[in-house]
Amino acid sequence: MTIENRIYNRREVEEMTGLSKSSLYRLMYAGDFPQTVRLSPRRVGWSGSALRAWLAERGAL
Repeated sequence: MTIENRIYNRREVEEMTGLSKSSLYRLMYAGDFPQTVRLSPRRVGWSGSALRAWLAERGAL
């Protein structure tokens, strides 16, 4: 797995973006944030490449 393909958990995404859990999911359901990747029945994460693209669109990188 390369760095670009790393999967980030919610806490890492919160730290990376500065958004709260509720803000992440609100934006995601509105189609304004990358969708999660299901890792197991009870665990999800976000693709590192999708997060970087989202941050780059906002000039945060």
